[in-house]
Amino acid sequence: MTELLQQEFLRNALYAGLLAGLLCGVIGSLVVVNGVVFLAGGLAHGAYGGIGLAYFLGYPPLAGAAAFSVGLSAVMAWMTLHDRRRADTVIGVLWATGMAVGIILLDLTPGYHPDLMSYLFGSILAVPAEDLKIMAAVTAVVILLTVSFYRPLEALSYDRDYARTRGIPVGPLYFLLLALVALSVVLVISVVGLILVIALLSIPPYIAEKFSRSLWGMMIRATVLSLLFTVSGLLLAFRFNLTSGAAVIVVAATAFFLSLPFRR
Repeated sequence: MTELLQQEFLRNALYAGLLAGLLCGVIGSLVVVNGVVFLAGGLAHGAYGGIGLAYFLGYPPLAGAAAFSVGLSAVMAWMTLHDRRRADTVIGVLWATGMAVGIILLDLTPGYHPDLMSYLFGSILAVPAEDLKIMAAVTAVVILLTVSFYRPLEALSYDRDYARTRGIPVGPLYFLLLALVALSVVLVISVVGLILVIALLSIPPYIAEKFSRSLWGMMIRATVLSLLFTVSGLLLAFRFNLTSGAAVIVVAATAFFLSLPFRR
């Protein structure tokens, strides 16, 4: 750990991992209890369209992916809210379309083409200080909104009919939930990549749910687990020269399989 903190790019990686772990614990819990893991996967892969658009227009890729993903989340929310039976089809179409658009836009971008693998499997060791500032600001906004709307989000997560009878605006709240998921997914992409982001969003909350009596407790435990998995994976990657995103997920997956015998 001492060696890890001596170099700036490694410190940036650690800070990015801590921010991602915080988001995965809080938003990942909402993803799991609402049963929208597959939808979050669609947002993660569809975000590649925003990355391609940002490079094509000359904007920062993180900002482009965030804006594109929030727009995509609104489309997904509207279509799945009105026809939940076809939700998997809608998500699959938008998933594939987003990635295809991103690849084509990168092909059309003149000059340097970014490494596709860095977005598929993460590039936490290459997170610049500018992106850290964006990640910190977005993390603060996401956490603030989650805390502010905690009770309505809790009602939405466990019983939508009850939420409606209590006068909670289920539709707008569902849009807000998916927008928060979209922003979180984009930030976690820089840590573990498009392919592995769902594992980090779902594994810590899944384990935490077994030992929690409330959604709030689940969020706290999932956050602790996310931070533990991220830091442990980063240390393993640094020690054994491994791909950092894959190392984080291997640590999380190991904990997942070890937790299977425990049921509450």
